Amino acid sequence: MVKEPVRILVVGGGYVGMYTALRLQRKLKPELKRGEAEIVVVTPEPYMTYQPFLPEAAAGSISPRHVVVPLRRVLDKCRIVIGEVTAIDHAKRCASFTTLATADEGEGPVDITYDELVLAPGSVSRTLPVPGLADHGIGFKTVEEAIGLRNHVIEQMDIASSTRDPAVRDAALTFVFVGGGYAGVEALGELEDMARYAARYYHNVKAEDMKWILVEASGRILPEVGEEMGQYTVRELRRRNIDVRLETRLDSCEDRVAVLSDGARFPTRTLVWTAGVKPHPVLAATGLPLNERGRLNCTAQLTVDGATHAWGAGDAAAVPDVTADEPGKECAPNAQHAVRQARTLGDNIAASLREQPLTEYTHKYVGSVASLGLHKGVAHVYGRKLKGYPAWFMHRVYHLSRVPTVNRKSRVLAEWTLSGLFKREIVSLGSLEHPRAEFELAAGGRSPKESS
Repeated sequence: MVKEPVRILVVGGGYVGMYTALRLQRKLKPELKRGEAEIVVVTPEPYMTYQPFLPEAAAGSISPRHVVVPLRRVLDKCRIVIGEVTAIDHAKRCASFTTLATADEGEGPVDITYDELVLAPGSVSRTLPVPGLADHGIGFKTVEEAIGLRNHVIEQMDIASSTRDPAVRDAALTFVFVGGGYAGVEALGELEDMARYAARYYHNVKAEDMKWILVEASGRILPEVGEEMGQYTVRELRRRNIDVRLETRLDSCEDRVAVLSDGARFPTRTLVWTAGVKPHPVLAATGLPLNERGRLNCTAQLTVDGATHAWGAGDAAAVPDVTADEPGKECAPNAQHAVRQARTLGDNIAASLREQPLTEYTHKYVGSVASLGLHKGVAHVYGRKLKGYPAWFMHRVYHLSRVPTVNRKSRVLAEWTLSGLFKREIVSLGSLEHPRAEFELAAGGRSPKESS
């Protein structure tokens, strides 16, 4: 049994943060009830985003509210703090964080002490020093970015439909995606499918007028589904007149012109950057051991190597793969590992508090699935390779089974059912990004679009 009150600080509310706290709620239920343990989750957002559904949210197949899981409802036995951890002094078992009220209070970051530390801040987009990228690039890692990109694509079609300048029209209808992993390929596939459908409602914009370009620095895309399925994906995308450029890099996007390493130049108003991720910067402010990639050095038991009472998993942690044939191999930083590691992590923290032996994280590879648009996909599951409609159906079944809570499962299933009975929504709600624009204009000010 837990001998004294213990505070477990969970940094991050993503896959690992939420599932670890959820596991601890169940494993430490008697201790929490008696006040012998406390779980504190510090996270920038009050929800966990189920990222595999972001492409479908961008395409309008799923409402953005149903892509996220409210932490306060799911983690009802935890204390949820909306804030950003800025520094951790593990020697003193103390973390500093800012909240939404920090600026108004004017007193600086808040300190919180802890007994056990779970580092699960996840990852951020990995950018390169490409000229113009910071000014014109669009990410695809959050629900806000996904919905913003959907609104942006439809807005570009509106611009192309109304302009009298051929150059403006061509740039508006050119969409460049950089990165051939899951995020890039699925986002491109879903949005191209949505835009092609929406084009039928424009009197002067046709599907063939749009240019969709996928840029990948390596020689293959979707390496997770295997080489054969990756090659099929390239053929499928090219059959849809999507320009797939392998072994090609983005050299510049200044002045809204995408310049590629093969010499091609594309005037474009849409450049989506999905070329990988990197560990969250907060890890560098912890003083804990990191590997050459900036990830936490962890053991197979998900403890931070060389640091007691510190734990890590998911994108932020370098966890050895004990099931791999080759020594030194690490678990891939993906959702499949994050969810499974969280279970082991929660069990091990509870076991550690009760002075019980810890278990190593092991896994059995299930496979990978990817959507390429409505009724199109690829999958490599349990050694079986699927493509087209069966793979797309497998993609939906798999992720429906993995999205947290019965509430979200039911809502997503209901939306899929309704979308099969009715036509797609093709409305852009771009004003959501500037909700006060009309009032400011009415009050005699300038709208955000004018000032920018």
